[in-house]
Amino acid sequence: MESRSLFVPEGLGGERIDTALAKLLGFSRSFAVSVLAEGGVLVDGKVASKSDRLHPGSYLDVTWNPKEGPRVIPTEVEDFTIVHDDDDLVVVDKPVGIAAHPAVGWEGPTVLGALAAAGYTIATSGAQERAGIVQRLDVGTSGLMVVAKSEKAYSLLKRAFRDRTVDKVYHAIVQGHPDPFAGTIDAPIGRHPGSEWKFAVTSEGRHSVTHYETLEAFPYATLLEIHLETGRTHQIRVHMAAQRHPCVGDSMYGADPTLSQKLGLERQWLHATELSFTHPGTNEWVTYKSGYPADLQHAYEVLQNL
Repeated sequence: MESRSLFVPEGLGGERIDTALAKLLGFSRSFAVSVLAEGGVLVDGKVASKSDRLHPGSYLDVTWNPKEGPRVIPTEVEDFTIVHDDDDLVVVDKPVGIAAHPAVGWEGPTVLGALAAAGYTIATSGAQERAGIVQRLDVGTSGLMVVAKSEKAYSLLKRAFRDRTVDKVYHAIVQGHPDPFAGTIDAPIGRHPGSEWKFAVTSEGRHSVTHYETLEAFPYATLLEIHLETGRTHQIRVHMAAQRHPCVGDSMYGADPTLSQKLGLERQWLHATELSFTHPGTNEWVTYKSGYPADLQHAYEVLQNL
């Protein structure tokens, strides 16, 4: 059993208590909710519920049983490419089917497991199962990820992603032809009300901004270059699906299975193709790039020849 007692800081006034616990103690939202459900949180001596909102200066008593998180298992991963490596960080080109880090319910390979198998030592900052992770890509999305090796790099890169000073560029092939051909989607994203695994544009979601422009148009689809201003889970997939232009191959968000089959796709056509940020060790602006993997390249060529 562990416990913490603290006052609510001014900056968290008005926050829901589950959100505040995540920020104050590093809990996941789901773990914060479970602690609240078990009566483990007192606010000024009274048992709190997850929908309560906090007032600055209130006194929190939090008691919980630590849960044992998933472990990093060293696993060799085929087509796992190191794009850059130095004392502060490692940039990887993540293949499809690889999670960023271990998680409950995921038994497949991970980026951290692949790095461990290759002999890399990663920063210890962050939760044990995702130490060193400063960004994530969906299991079904390939492309560039940066992982911190030093504690300084972890701190500075986390801040850079939080402050949106990292330039994240994706290429996506979506169904149909977006109108206009270039634009910005500014729509909040939250949990899908009817699904445990999906997300959706919802009025109660978090602020989310996606910029896109057309690179190439095909008879049934469009290749887009996408810049993310924010970094929500499934952001590109949700925003494009909300515009009725889901990523080709993305069955979770309504892609046409006939087109997916014609292109030989078993996942969404989405690739993190470029990543730029201020290097935490040299303070220089650096850029890393990645080409399309074989399955996406094949689908792209089929579209060109239709």
